[in-house]
Amino acid sequence: MTHRYTKPLALAVALSLATGAIAAPATSFDIRELDTKINACQDFNGFVNAKWVAAHPIPADRTRWGSFDALREDSLDIQHSIVEQAAKHAAAATPGSIEQKIGWLYAAGMDEATIDRAGYAPIKPTLARIAGLKDSAGIAAYIRDSYAQGRPVAFRFYGNGDFKDSNREIAYAGQGGLGLPTPDYYSKPDFAKIRSAYVAHIAKLFELTGTPAAAAQAQAKGVLAFETKLAAASLVPTEMRKPENRYHYVSLAEADQITPHFDWAAFFKAQGANVGDGFSLSQPKFFAAFDQMLAQTPVAEWQAYLRFHAIDGAAPYLSKPFQQEDYAFNEKTLNGQQAMQARWKRVLATVNGGMGMALGELYVADHFPAASKQRAQELVANLSAAYKARIEQLDWMSPATKEKALEKWASFTPKIGYPDKWRDWSGLTLKPGDYYANVQAARKFNYDYMVGKIGKPVDRDEWGMTPQTVNAYYSPQKNEIVFPAAILQSPFFDAKADDALNYGGIGAVIGHEMGHGYDDQGSKFDAKGNNANWWTDADRKAFDARADKLAAQFDGYEALPGKHVNGRLTMGENIGDLAGLNVAYDALQMALAKNPAEAKAKIDGYTQDQRFFLNWARVWRGSIRPEAQLTLLNTDPHAPAQFRAIGAPSNMPAFAEAFRCKGGDAMVRDGEKRVKIW
Repeated sequence: MTHRYTKPLALAVALSLATGAIAAPATSFDIRELDTKINACQDFNGFVNAKWVAAHPIPADRTRWGSFDALREDSLDIQHSIVEQAAKHAAAATPGSIEQKIGWLYAAGMDEATIDRAGYAPIKPTLARIAGLKDSAGIAAYIRDSYAQGRPVAFRFYGNGDFKDSNREIAYAGQGGLGLPTPDYYSKPDFAKIRSAYVAHIAKLFELTGTPAAAAQAQAKGVLAFETKLAAASLVPTEMRKPENRYHYVSLAEADQITPHFDWAAFFKAQGANVGDGFSLSQPKFFAAFDQMLAQTPVAEWQAYLRFHAIDGAAPYLSKPFQQEDYAFNEKTLNGQQAMQARWKRVLATVNGGMGMALGELYVADHFPAASKQRAQELVANLSAAYKARIEQLDWMSPATKEKALEKWASFTPKIGYPDKWRDWSGLTLKPGDYYANVQAARKFNYDYMVGKIGKPVDRDEWGMTPQTVNAYYSPQKNEIVFPAAILQSPFFDAKADDALNYGGIGAVIGHEMGHGYDDQGSKFDAKGNNANWWTDADRKAFDARADKLAAQFDGYEALPGKHVNGRLTMGENIGDLAGLNVAYDALQMALAKNPAEAKAKIDGYTQDQRFFLNWARVWRGSIRPEAQLTLLNTDPHAPAQFRAIGAPSNMPAFAEAFRCKGGDAMVRDGEKRVKIW
């Protein structure tokens, strides 16, 4: 349930000018970017963003480019400076410090000559182990041992709060093991070309490790057939959104009945996981198929599958031919990226993957002062008050359900900027000059850290996103909204800007994250974060009817020729947008009521209401390569940005009034078409 959003939040300084028009700071909103030839009531996204998009083509090493991407690039530049300095001074750094470890990890990754000389030697022991497998017992043992090293294979395993008791951390095993984005990629005719390219990719990786071309091609086809069986037993993304499909608590004995050829007690012992009386075997159908394949699929087919994933998982950290092949399929073929990213960006991504929160500690030290938290909390409080008022005024919800909704509202926990406590990295041992070994050490360290939490109380202070991430999220099990430091900046928030821009930016983001607590899936968790029904049947029915209308609205948006948005897959985010923008608008009106001069003033010829919606659309400006868009239409719970710019505003009478739109205009959904939920 993540998004994208930005900087130290503070209520903008109230404007006290008596004139009807005032000038906004150049950093706030440049109205020259607006395309006044486009009718805002017909194409609001085009009106706000078309000129900017035309003037800012997608960089060759990107699959899309827009407001979020520009902010992420800024964050990367800051992080780049940090890791370069860490690498430069690693030898002299305090032994065992995060500065030294980050420096060694980054410097080793930038040493291309050493990495190229090693070829694929770092994974030869793993490939030899796979080559020696003889039976299903050996395959199961390999899976156990691979996981214990932090290298997942065949399925997903992780720790998380118990859906029925959010205060305790339990183990989850879930479907996985696929190399293509979703199960549909293995069966639908639309993806036949991608399947062919995938086989070629698998074969190429086999060849790079010494397999003759003909044998590599045959084995690659076998891998596709193997994964197709797993895919047939897997749930698609729309089904995986439902909590009831992500939780199935069983005892170890019950799990073994589903997978008689895979011993779960042995697996957990190898991981060092304290699972107590049981765990969530989240998709039983998948694991039944997995077990059947353990028993019936020839060892040679398992070996090809395991060998491919061992190579594929290591490819970004091996010599140049492996890196290039990894890019050629995963970035260029699947997502249309025209050029490989610079080496430093790829290595920085590895640092974030292995020591992201440690890097975040260095990031906020210079780029997010502690005082900013207080400024952010003020705006969160304003949005929270507006959300409460909106719940209280709902005309379709009964008092009984409202009481529970308000109980949940009262228990929201906001987290701003960065964690109150930092993680201990003293147990991670890295060394200079060995990139692959360092990557693996970080993987195992992070995996052991995750496993070590299973069986213990949930740590509610822990963050699931690093401070340098341009994004935000809501956690239904912790009932918390989280805003990392990197998203708290323009266009989301600008201390120099007027209230309208800030409420249309970060205000709507805050409201959006709160809205996830009441979306189609978040609303299935109570104030304590447990998966429980707190609705009357009639209220749930009324909610679902309204949500169905929103799904139909987004189903109607055509993102590519003949390819529409999936209103069910994107439902949660669309509800978040609709709720968030309405709540932010209410909060803006509350703020303006205290300052009539600002409320009546125009800035660069636009009213506060207009600027509110202008900034909302600006947040979603951008363009995307068609290949990447196709992938996201099938995998991403977020609708394409251009539809987020218009989807929520078109349901708001305040938008129509602000821009003097009329019934029949594309941006006006009135009558039965209008969607109002929260």
